[in-house]
Amino acid sequence: MAFFAQFFQHSVRVMAPRDIHQHHRASTPLELLFDLVTVIAVAAAAGELHHAAAHGHLLQGAGQFVLAFFAIWWAWMNYSWFASAYDNDDAVFRLLTMAVMAGSLVLAAGIKPFFQHHDLTLIVLGFVLMRLAMVLFWLRAGKHHAERRRTTRFYAVGLLLVQSYWVALWAWQPASFAALALLFVLGALAELAVPALAERQGITPWHRHHMMERYGLLNLIVLGETLLASSHAIAELHERLPQLSANLAEPAFAHAFSMALVPLLALVLVFSLWWLYFSREEHLQQQSYAMAFAWGYGHLLVYGAGAAVGAGVAVVVEQWLGQAHLTDQAAAAALSVPVSVYLFGLWLVRDRFIFQGLGRFVLLAFAAVTPLVTAAGVQLVSSDTQHSNPAALLTALLITTSGCVAAVALRSSHACCVSQAQSAQH
Repeated sequence: MAFFAQFFQHSVRVMAPRDIHQHHRASTPLELLFDLVTVIAVAAAAGELHHAAAHGHLLQGAGQFVLAFFAIWWAWMNYSWFASAYDNDDAVFRLLTMAVMAGSLVLAAGIKPFFQHHDLTLIVLGFVLMRLAMVLFWLRAGKHHAERRRTTRFYAVGLLLVQSYWVALWAWQPASFAALALLFVLGALAELAVPALAERQGITPWHRHHMMERYGLLNLIVLGETLLASSHAIAELHERLPQLSANLAEPAFAHAFSMALVPLLALVLVFSLWWLYFSREEHLQQQSYAMAFAWGYGHLLVYGAGAAVGAGVAVVVEQWLGQAHLTDQAAAAALSVPVSVYLFGLWLVRDRFIFQGLGRFVLLAFAAVTPLVTAAGVQLVSSDTQHSNPAALLTALLITTSGCVAAVALRSSHACCVSQAQSAQH
């Protein structure tokens, strides 16, 4: 007993608010470990979206992906903003973080049963476990931060109330997916309302540069799904090379060569998406209530679409190999639509705030045009709706990737002109 008393005496500290002006604030090793757990859940959701789309259930799979990804993103986001404001890295903070991570693992394990059988058990169990740990976090912060006690208590009570809703939803387990989706949307709106209302009681001391780094790291995680799909494409090509090497004059060799372009184009695509996100302009340019919520919540589109792009590349590869059960148009849409949503998300959280004039709408224009031009290109090339056409699939990937490269070039050119004009004024 004396050992434990001494341990807690030296390992438990006051959870004081962090300094919002702290220089060189960076992600901690504990936050990075938490991100690693999030990777597992993101990969599980993207993988199930890929399988659902490849088996001809693109729309339903997309709906289930949105529901699952919201739970993953929302748990990550709440913890990250809290840690930015109150992380004191003591023993209690670490143990509660471990509880949140355990819930994330349970949630990740529940994604496959949810996609295949609409079984909410593990997803709700994992999500509620994470949220209850967050209740303890907020109660502890309120104990040591008297100026924001009203805010922290609002968070704690709000979270408890919404978790009771999720438990009731699990107990009912609606039979139809439409009813489940509707009730999920109501619960998601309640979750989104808790921070919006709580922060009106007094803004918590989150660190602007720290949050920009945290969000950037999560974006790297979701873009990694596209790199994983590229790796799988290379592996598929390697497995088929021996059977094509017997006669290099056969059309099969041309087919293999064109397929080799798939991972290359996918790599260029993910690099373009990375480039667009990590531009020279700061994302969160001011520490205000309105900007923080528009930026923080809007990233759901960026992250969800980033993970879905990887699933889209995997669908294109399976369709190419004749292993998927959908049309070339649907396979192309599985890729071009997430790219479009990603570009729209970046416009929503950043470009509409930092640019003026026509340059403000560069990403918005590409978001609108990309899926339309891709669909038109596939329609022109594809002549058989019953069987996959490699030329049509390559066209889809080429148009989508070229659009992102063009968006990078045009946006960078505009940003450079704006920077030069501002330098000339000074």
